[in-house]
Amino acid sequence: MRIGVLSLQGGFSEHAAVLGRLGIEAVEVRTVAQVAAVDGLIIPGGESTTIGKLLLDCVLLDPLRERIKAGLPVFGTCAGAIVLARDIGGRSPIVGSMDIRVRRNAFGRQLESFEESVTVPVLGDQPMRAVFIRAPAIDAAGSGVQVLARLHDGSIVAARQGPLLATTFHPELTEDDRVHRYFVEMVRSARGRAA
Repeated sequence: MRIGVLSLQGGFSEHAAVLGRLGIEAVEVRTVAQVAAVDGLIIPGGESTTIGKLLLDCVLLDPLRERIKAGLPVFGTCAGAIVLARDIGGRSPIVGSMDIRVRRNAFGRQLESFEESVTVPVLGDQPMRAVFIRAPAIDAAGSGVQVLARLHDGSIVAARQGPLLATTFHPELTEDDRVHRYFVEMVRSARGRAA
């Protein structure tokens, strides 16, 4: 199994390191051929506008959309969740494949970054430390979207729609690898269905 990490901008090396600790071959994805060759893809945090521009410049946007339509599992963290979202607050969506509405910088700018314990029931009862850096929030989720976690104020911070997973926090910045393990299982399941 090969899981790609979109490596155009942002925290891609941290995701690759987590995958490596899990014994998964991580592929830095920068080309159409690399998009075609992976079983799943992580879109890291970073700057969503820049990631969108680079997807266009590298002629990756349409091939990525096509792979997602064909069932490619994709996990977006922070800016990656914005990249996946169908609605980003009146702006044109970037990939636009996940039926969520995401609000950028929902908790404030860099100085308002924070950490909080979050319970994600699909990962077990033990809360996880979630790191929010200039984080978005998921303001709405379509009927086909499963809300996986909320903050104490009700803000949605993790959601899944079929093979698509989004978190507004950065699980790659902690030692807790449960979200990545969950995504690896999503990829395994998708491979099993395709076989």
